[in-house]
Amino acid sequence: MKIAVIGANGKQGSMIVEESFKRGLDVTSIVRNEKKSPTEKFLVRDVYDLTHDDVKDFDVLVDALGFFGDSVKEFVPSTKHLIDILKGTGTRLMVVGGAGSLYVNKEHTQKRFEQDDFPDFVKPLSEEMGKALDVLRKSDINWTYISPADDFDFDAEKTGGYVLAGEEMTFDKNGKSKISYADYAMAMVDEILNAKHQKERISVRW
Repeated sequence: MKIAVIGANGKQGSMIVEESFKRGLDVTSIVRNEKKSPTEKFLVRDVYDLTHDDVKDFDVLVDALGFFGDSVKEFVPSTKHLIDILKGTGTRLMVVGGAGSLYVNKEHTQKRFEQDDFPDFVKPLSEEMGKALDVLRKSDINWTYISPADDFDFDAEKTGGYVLAGEEMTFDKNGKSKISYADYAMAMVDEILNAKHQKERISVRW
């Protein structure tokens, strides 16, 4: 299986690349500087420079882009661009999503980032990522959006396990919602290989 990872040199992107190699996938990095590519195969592109011809031969395109600060407004237009160039291809888009847009009630009327205890400095990021998810829902391409747990820990070790959930934030027996970047990468590659949740948003936690 041939996959490409946008943002392959980032924290989550690099772990997805590593996990993909372990599973025997053919991985191409899409980076803005060839010196930052973690793979021998790479494309040097800004997300907006990617074209239909760049992506059409991949089975899966992973969007592991991170935007922060004032640049969070790029989540929606970059998602729209990827949708545009994926039209008419058989390439599936896998998105590294956020936890803030997960619902916290069964009625799906309140999202995590709308709760009073959610950190104010993260709200703009979560809101824009949620808007990008809404854009995906309305698209005709094949996509899967994977949200991590509320506590998404880069430094936590890989356990080799995770709990798969849906649109609602879920918790372990101690009331915690947490997962490591490494176990998230494992969940992402599992879904790439198994394709059990196409055109859906899913979530993962310990």
